Amino acid sequence: MRRIVTRKLAVLAVSAAVVSVGAAAPPATGSGTAAKTPPANGSATTAKVPVATGYGGAVASVDADASAAGIAVLKKGGNAVDAAVATAAALGVTEPYSAGIGGGGYFVYYDAKSRTVHTIDGRETAPLSADSGLFTENGTPLAFADAVTSGLSVGTPGTPATWATALDKWGTRKLGTVLAPAERIARDGFTVDDTFRSQTAGNETRFRYFPDTARLFLPGGKLPVVGSTFKNPDLARTYEELGRKGVDALYRGDLGKDVLNTVNKPPVDPGSGWNARPGRLSAQDLAAYRAKLQAPTRTSYRGLGVYSIAPSSSGGTTVGEALNILERTDLSRASEVQYLHHFIEASRIAFADRGRWVGDPAFEDVPTKELLSQRYADSRACLIKDTAVLTSPLAPGDPRHPAACAGPGTAAPTTYEGENTTHLTVADKWGNVVAYTLTIEQTGGSGITVPGRGFLLNNELTDFSFAPANPAVHDPNLPGPGKRPRSSISPTIVLDRHDRPVVALGSPGGASIITTVLQTLTEFLDRGLPLVDAIAAPRASQRNAAQTELEPGLYDSALRTRLEAIGHSFKLNPEIGAATGVQRLPNGEWRAAAETVRRGGGSAMVVFPAR
Repeated sequence: MRRIVTRKLAVLAVSAAVVSVGAAAPPATGSGTAAKTPPANGSATTAKVPVATGYGGAVASVDADASAAGIAVLKKGGNAVDAAVATAAALGVTEPYSAGIGGGGYFVYYDAKSRTVHTIDGRETAPLSADSGLFTENGTPLAFADAVTSGLSVGTPGTPATWATALDKWGTRKLGTVLAPAERIARDGFTVDDTFRSQTAGNETRFRYFPDTARLFLPGGKLPVVGSTFKNPDLARTYEELGRKGVDALYRGDLGKDVLNTVNKPPVDPGSGWNARPGRLSAQDLAAYRAKLQAPTRTSYRGLGVYSIAPSSSGGTTVGEALNILERTDLSRASEVQYLHHFIEASRIAFADRGRWVGDPAFEDVPTKELLSQRYADSRACLIKDTAVLTSPLAPGDPRHPAACAGPGTAAPTTYEGENTTHLTVADKWGNVVAYTLTIEQTGGSGITVPGRGFLLNNELTDFSFAPANPAVHDPNLPGPGKRPRSSISPTIVLDRHDRPVVALGSPGGASIITTVLQTLTEFLDRGLPLVDAIAAPRASQRNAAQTELEPGLYDSALRTRLEAIGHSFKLNPEIGAATGVQRLPNGEWRAAAETVRRGGGSAMVVFPAR
């Protein structure tokens, strides 16, 4: 890679930073409090380190216990797929408001032997009885707040099927083996940190609507104490059952029956006054669910191959289109203002096209190939001017009939998407790599815990448009029977000219996932930042909206004033995304990188640290 200009904007932290979890509290009693126990790998510490370099494989996630679970599997000879499932299962314990077996996600896998990329669409599905009016009553769309905390918002979970599919196709260990570290964490407990407590506090009101949720996440009727140990014996038993019986326990067994009873008759505290609308899931929905093996998206950027997830997620097409738009601009030599200006405008254009064209390809004619063509990107890139700003909402183009700098069309605003998810990235000693983003949608999902099972159910169906964003523009993301709601999840693997990994990464953050991945890639590939610093750098997010969101590091800088002079308009967002990644280094080394500050910092680990 040619020498490139290092970004001068101060990042949030340097690669040597360490973020520690709160110290343990004295022993106490009750669910969620007890004496501190070691994490899954037997280590005596749960300190989070945001960057690690070494051999034998690497894991990066938001949580130290989860990363340690993946490392433990790698140390015992498991491959990247085995370790990714182990890490994901552990995140279902320690990050239960972001992910778990009640949700779904997208799995991207690089096979080192064949030097090929494969993906799994493990997105949740709407009930087979659903239609475009799923979220309307008396012809009027439901208020978003009324839909999210309800059985109506719950889609058929895809995470267990994703794990089983990945292990069956590419893994080397049985499901029960890779679930064992997470089962131990759930049984013995993990240390509560500030992020877990604050996320619980943010959901306290709606958690109290459901006695089983309150009993689990508000031990003794109170918020969990930072430094205490949180236990989830119900989830430990659920993992043990899944490991013993396989995922058919959910899709055809007693666990599935419990899920259906919970969704269709939400167990609400009768004194809460909350109207938790019932869902429509059936045994047929569970039995019919399949995690879909499908080809990745691919685009070429600076001579590198960028691979990600194809629709039903919009991540691969939207990140890919934006990169293609930026291809003709030398971002390595651009000023800070021009770099951010072109990044923002490319994001705006790609989001305009996403809203019109991307939905579940089983229901919509999605022009994936055309959206990712350089010819189409060039026809859109000419809209960008160095000294002027495009107006949002910007009208979409037509990727099947590209027209250079096409005139005004009919625009539709970007619909809302929940902002909580979690991402993990894994590599092994053989060179296999996994980028996996999983979710239960917004923080805390639906807020409904399956009684006796220890996990929250998703509210992913609220990622559908409740009604067309603009009645004059076709909306590909309306509900339908068995349809998968559009996602922005963007797990990405970049390969060099010899089809070997350069970097893999991803992020949570709803629709801002796309801009987070795009910005991190360009900071790393074009601007020359080390991976951990590209992850830590202050972010901007433009999603075809009137204003671009900025984190404080940009909002409070002189760059904002200089961009406003061009015509940009901004609003403050305290935190955008929480990325993790791995980078292949020479001589068989791997570098794992995670957040230094966001969500309390992430955890990067390697099997054998470099000395």
